[in-house]
This record gives sequence, C-alpha cells and structure tokens, in this order.
Amino acid sequence: MSETQAIFLMGPTASGKTALAIELCQRYPCEIISVDSALVYKGMDIGTAKPTAQELAIAPHHLIDFLDPAEAYSAADFRRDALELIEQIHANGKIPLFVGGTMLYFKALLDGLSNLPAADAKIRQEILQQAEKEGWESLHKELSEYDPESAQRIHPNDPQRINRAVEVYRITGKSLTELTQDKGEAFPYQVKQFAIAPEDRAVLHQRIEQRFLQMLEAGFEQEVIKLHKRDDLHPDLPSIRCVGYRQMWDYLDNKIDYDEMVYRGIVATRQLAKRQLTWLRGWPDVTWLDSLAPDLLQKTISGLNLNSAS
Repeated sequence: MSETQAIFLMGPTASGKTALAIELCQRYPCEIISVDSALVYKGMDIGTAKPTAQELAIAPHHLIDFLDPAEAYSAADFRRDALELIEQIHANGKIPLFVGGTMLYFKALLDGLSNLPAADAKIRQEILQQAEKEGWESLHKELSEYDPESAQRIHPNDPQRINRAVEVYRITGKSLTELTQDKGEAFPYQVKQFAIAPEDRAVLHQRIEQRFLQMLEAGFEQEVIKLHKRDDLHPDLPSIRCVGYRQMWDYLDNKIDYDEMVYRGIVATRQLAKRQLTWLRGWPDVTWLDSLAPDLLQKTISGLNLNSAS
C-alpha cells in the first residue's frame, strides 16, 4: 500500500466521475465504493444513471443496487457500510476509490456523525399523519419552537428533513441541533480528494439536459411506471424524491403535463448540480479537475502517490 489509503472523487451530476473512476481502476488496484444516495435503490437504473453492465464488469461498484425503494438509507448507514468496506478492500491489498456526488455522505465519512437515535416507525407514522392533517408548514413551525436552528436551516417544503428533526426531538426530548454538536470519530485514513467538473458551467448544464433526454429515450417513463404501480411507494419517500423521479411521479399523477415534467426534471437536476458545487467550493484539501481537460487522467494520476498496477 502507498501512503494513500483512500481516494475521493467528488463532483456534480453529469461531470464525468464514473468514466474517470473506471480508467483509474484499469490502471491501479482500486475498488469503487459508490457515494450516491440514489444508486442504492433496486429498480431505479435509468433515472439514476446507474453504471451499465459493461462498466460494472470492468469496474465493480460497492453500495449500489441493493436496497428496495420503500426503504431508507441514511448517512449513518453509509458511513458504517463504507468503513467496513475499507477494511475489506485494504485486506485485499487494494485502495478504496469513493465516487459520487452525495456530499452529505462524504462529509459524514470524513467528520463522523452524532449519536442520533435510529428511526422509529411508529413516531414517523404519527408525524406523517399529522402532516396530512395540518401540513408540513405547521410541523415546521412546531420545530422552530424547540429547535430554531434546524428550522432555519430546513426549508418548510422539505418533508424528509422536517420529519427527521421532529422525530429526533420526540424520541429523545433533545433537539437535533443539540445532539449534532457531539460528533463521532473522524475518518481514520489518509485520503486524496479530487473534485471534477467542467470549468464552463454552461457545458455542465448542456450535459445535464442531454442526459435527461437520453434517459427518456432509454425508457425512464416505463421504469417509473413500474414503481408507481406499487402500493407501498409514495412521493414522500427518499427514493421517489430523487431528482427526475419526483417530476415523473407528478406527471404520472396527472399533476403536470409531459413537457412540464421534462422542463422541471432538467431544472431540478441543474439545481442539484449547483448545490453539489456549492458544497465543493468550501471543501478543504481538494484538487480540482476539469472534466474537458485532454490530459484529465494524467493530471489525476499526478495528484496520487501510487505505483502503477502490474
């Protein structure tokens, strides 16, 4: 093993992370660990731009395609699974290559997580029932009374995070803000961190639009129809709130027409990319890579202290 014990390859959606990661795996003894909150779900392949069977044959990915869309997967779940995988990969004499754009997962892995309570299905259901009667804005107002910091940080139209913050308080009697002040163990490995994106934002916007249209041509609507037919899936689940799926779901519910779905899907994906870039601009110790650089692979390699695989 070199001094590099882990590699982070971060970036906004459609920035070219997967292609670069696969090239690295072909040159070095790396194993990819996906850092993507959407790729974990089974049956959600097209809309998440899941790696193809051919790509997975060349470079297998950990932490993709293993969870039913009715289930939740938290940052704490990711950190636990990722740390276990690092040990396994190191034991095989290889280097874990973390690839994705779910910045909260990267942050949880690096900085550790607070000792928050596990989800309580009964309390969560009570909160959902209250939301159906009174609306999420009412719950957001309630949250502001005992956790004003979280209420200020969480948008009134973000049911997933409102639900969790209220749930934590009802389980523990303490606010999410209070409990998150005590972080767990930080990342115990040396890591090289890269962020990849086109230098020209307009190029990224064009890529996002092109990829969304390609997803539609590849059968994205049919993929979501299968999910829509299930009785146990609904728009408030993390899986269905994924970018693209939420807009297609509204179309299938006849809330918007097809053209509006396409427009909203592209806009929502661009907004996601903007949030990812905002995270990365404030990220410490990161080396930036231009997606369109002709010597992209060589620049990445020069930033790593690795011996080429034989």
